[in-house]
Amino acid sequence: MTTSKELPVRTDARPPTARRRKVLIIVSLVLLLPLAALFALAMQRQYVYDSNIQRVQDVFPAEQDRPAKAVGSVQNWLVIGSDRRPDEGGFQRSDCIMIAHIPADRKRVYLISIPRDSYVTIPGHGKGKINSAYAYGGARLLITTVEKLTGVRIDHFAALDFAGFVTMSKALGGVTVYISKDSYDSANKVSWRQGETHLEGEQALLFVRQRFGLPGGDFDRIKRQQAFLRAMMQKALSKGMLTDPFALDEFLQALTKSVTVDSSVTIGTFRDLVFELRDVRGGDLLSTTMPISGTDTVKGMSIVRLDAREGAKLAEAISNDTLDHYFTDNGGLNDTSTVM
Repeated sequence: MTTSKELPVRTDARPPTARRRKVLIIVSLVLLLPLAALFALAMQRQYVYDSNIQRVQDVFPAEQDRPAKAVGSVQNWLVIGSDRRPDEGGFQRSDCIMIAHIPADRKRVYLISIPRDSYVTIPGHGKGKINSAYAYGGARLLITTVEKLTGVRIDHFAALDFAGFVTMSKALGGVTVYISKDSYDSANKVSWRQGETHLEGEQALLFVRQRFGLPGGDFDRIKRQQAFLRAMMQKALSKGMLTDPFALDEFLQALTKSVTVDSSVTIGTFRDLVFELRDVRGGDLLSTTMPISGTDTVKGMSIVRLDAREGAKLAEAISNDTLDHYFTDNGGLNDTSTVM
């Protein structure tokens, strides 16, 4: 009689549910570890960018006099360009003064340039060129002067070292603008030819700073500055730049090493703003100049006289966030796709 053997029972066998859980944990770790590494890298780069940024203190009145704005509301930045950062030898006269208006709908960005020779009242210093306000009292006095001139609340301040144009343009691989007529910069002995011009490195700096040899002098230089910023913004927001982490890192390094801001601005401020403006492209950067009534000479110096009546209309549109209607009704928009 044949007896059947009983198979031994495995006492260490795990139920299928336990095995599946173990596999799931292993797979999750394999997937999450690279993401964790990327997150750590992103945080490290954010720390580096934030450390690069220089800040100036006490540029606005006491906090109780200037309550913080809600997230997503209108923002007005006072942006200046100068030869060096404020921490590198004190304040100086600024060659470029702009109000960057960011509307609540975040569909566009407006640049309103204020000619540096505008003859205005500088609190505590009488009448003078507006760019001297920065030399007299830094960002705080310049902001006070602009706010009293326009009635527009300034929410943030940013000073860009002109040398940053060199490094940023290199990081972008250069930008292209169209020059409408030949010109010769006698100060720097540089000729500019009609047609599309590729700007990169020192050439970008020479382009935005040219004043001599342009029919409109400082007014044409303002248009050049606006054109360069528009071209740079268009290139920076292009798909190729945003999907190339190495090129993007180089650009952000150049930008953050060249900018000085008020103490409330962090890299998070820039990050949130970039996200809010994610659908904005170069063509959505619109620019104009504070209306002028003419030029004059006072005590041997050349000045620009602003048009108080027309300037009040523009300032009201900035304050009311109605610049789109202002341009429709009044025109005056600079075509920065073509410059002298």
